[in-house]
Amino acid sequence: MSLQEYNAKRDFSKTSEPLGQYSKDVGNKYMIHEHHATRLHWDLRLEKEGVLKSWALPKEPVTIPGIRRLAIQVEDHPLNYGDFEGTIPEGEYGAGLVKIWDKGFYKQKIWSEEKINITIFGEKLTGEYELIRFKKAGEKEWLLFKKKEN
Repeated sequence: MSLQEYNAKRDFSKTSEPLGQYSKDVGNKYMIHEHHATRLHWDLRLEKEGVLKSWALPKEPVTIPGIRRLAIQVEDHPLNYGDFEGTIPEGEYGAGLVKIWDKGFYKQKIWSEEKINITIFGEKLTGEYELIRFKKAGEKEWLLFKKKEN
């Protein structure tokens, strides 16, 4: 994934979304955007390698251990997208209202091609979460779930 894909999908003369530029910042920001596009969904974003790694969640993020949610990996977003709230105009990619649903930071335990294990310290989501690649469903499909607390 790269910010080239992000930039190619947007006309920045029409949308107030931030232009995609890599950042040299190293951090661990976490956020979820509630996105009222063609279909309501939530976008999970994790800061990694100067961008926001992003997944679209068709259903509201889970707060109860044991429930799994489909998470579809989408293009990386620039770090300054984390603060973005607004309306993407009709006719533009992702048209609709975008607002921050949750934010905070995360602590990484595992980050591999097949599995991401993190502890989220958000305003709504807290605790240990896992993203597991769901190969049977496709290349970009993952499962997100909250792990049981010990």
